[in-house]
Amino acid sequence: QLRLVESGGGLVQPGGSLRLSCVASGFTIGDYPIAWFRQAPGKEREGVSCITRSGGRSKYGFSVKDRFTISRDNGKNTVYLQMNSLKPEDAGIYYCAAMQFRIGDCTISADATIDWGQGIQVTVSS
Repeated sequence: QLRLVESGGGLVQPGGSLRLSCVASGFTIGDYPIAWFRQAPGKEREGVSCITRSGGRSKYGFSVKDRFTISRDNGKNTVYLQMNSLKPEDAGIYYCAAMQFRIGDCTISADATIDWGQGIQVTVSS
């Protein structure tokens, strides 16, 4: 049973920044590709970003490209999501997820999810 705990959410003004953290509890996060997802009220769950086990490759959803950056520090058992130039439409609950292994690749498709964190709220004021 995997445990992932998100932190770093909160309230930010449009154009501001937040950094989310995803910490693995009881297992080695470096054993898995990690992805971030989000869900806004009334909207479908959306793939945001993913990163390979070693951190050598990452992917981003169209709506966040050039604004968000995913990274990882496997020595700290942590994956990060740096969110810059935030927009009101970025608001929602953000989840990190351990993903099925892919050689040198990762995915932001929820079909490949092994387990999720509890999620954390991100609010972007208008």
